[in-house]
Amino acid sequence: MSASAVFILDVKGKPLISRNYKGDVAMSEIEHFMPLLMQREEEGALAPLLSHGRVHFLWIKHSNLYLVATTLKNANASLVYSFLYKTVEVFSEYFKELEEESIRDNFVIVYELLDELMDFGFPQTTDSKILQEYITQQGNKLETGKSRVPPTVTNAVSWRSEGIKYKKNEVFIDVIESVNLLVNANGSVLLSEIVGTIKLKVFLSGMPELRLGLNDRVLFELTGRSKNKSVELEDVKFHQCVRLSRFDNDRTISFIPPDGDFELMSYRLSTQVKPLIWIESVIEKFSHSRVEIMVKAKGQFKKQSVANGVEISVPVPSDADSPRFKTSVGSAKYVPEKNIVIWSIKSFPGGKEYLMRAHFGLPSVEKEEEEGRPPIGVKFEIPYFTVSGIQVRYMKIIEKSGYQALPWVRYITQSGDYQLRTS
Repeated sequence: MSASAVFILDVKGKPLISRNYKGDVAMSEIEHFMPLLMQREEEGALAPLLSHGRVHFLWIKHSNLYLVATTLKNANASLVYSFLYKTVEVFSEYFKELEEESIRDNFVIVYELLDELMDFGFPQTTDSKILQEYITQQGNKLETGKSRVPPTVTNAVSWRSEGIKYKKNEVFIDVIESVNLLVNANGSVLLSEIVGTIKLKVFLSGMPELRLGLNDRVLFELTGRSKNKSVELEDVKFHQCVRLSRFDNDRTISFIPPDGDFELMSYRLSTQVKPLIWIESVIEKFSHSRVEIMVKAKGQFKKQSVANGVEISVPVPSDADSPRFKTSVGSAKYVPEKNIVIWSIKSFPGGKEYLMRAHFGLPSVEKEEEEGRPPIGVKFEIPYFTVSGIQVRYMKIIEKSGYQALPWVRYITQSGDYQLRTS
């Protein structure tokens, strides 16, 4: 059992949308949510689940909206939160930006979607591609006899329509890994993890079954193969199309895919990652009238790889002025509203080392309090490369008509929360 009712509130707690699925929670109960939220926040005891009397509020915040589900029972909380996040995903795909204005402008469609997303407290059709087949942007109400719900909704495979045809059958696989890294002022790595996703773009006719093989360590152990080039995946999360029982039994990722773009799976690896782009900085202040910052960046990845779109954000004193820059490559610009210098390097090959010098004027009066120095942030993207070493070993495509299809694989490593503290 999931939620009894779902509400969408603005930042002040005023309901914009309410949908009561079971009628056992009074609409007036939502008035208690915002005061309860503010009270818990003041007490420092804010939690994602709040209770008032017999009513439990399970809530998330997105942009300037609160999405709140209510229940009187001991419901499956993880199911309710999955539903709320899925609701955000569906609305975002319909309206591009999910915020108060988009809800007000599209309340007819929002109500139609909420009716289809859940029925009597049970999640129902949550795939936006299928919903878009019969709930259009114009928000026309369904009329019995004139418009029929696609049979896909009642099929066992509710995420894919039948009768799809393509002249050229192809599958594009993107393996994208984000590196989260925190390095302290002494150069020691405090936090290091890889968050990965495997995204597919499917252009296949009919109702094909796909089987994806990775160099998964557990699979290699089951089959008795060498573990040298295998990776140990943690916190694996799959799209609903994946047959979980097959994965549990023999680590086979078997599925009938949705049409077009979707995220097949996500994973995490807690592993010691060598910083791909290493940063050193030296800051010198001269008689409280000027400051000079020297930043050295080094690519610590394979020489045959290239990092694209590198942006190094260097914090500067809030009272700095008269900026001057000198870079060995790329360009630097001062962003005063954020108190940072952004050093942009279009192409950064592995093994290379570059310098940036910045000169700022400072007021003659020294500040009484020493400012805390934020860390240096780095953004980048390295194509044809993964930090974990994960590999797509094979992709089998089985369809009753027996057509041949081409799978294309692309690997990308990018920065996640990548920060280096300075002394």
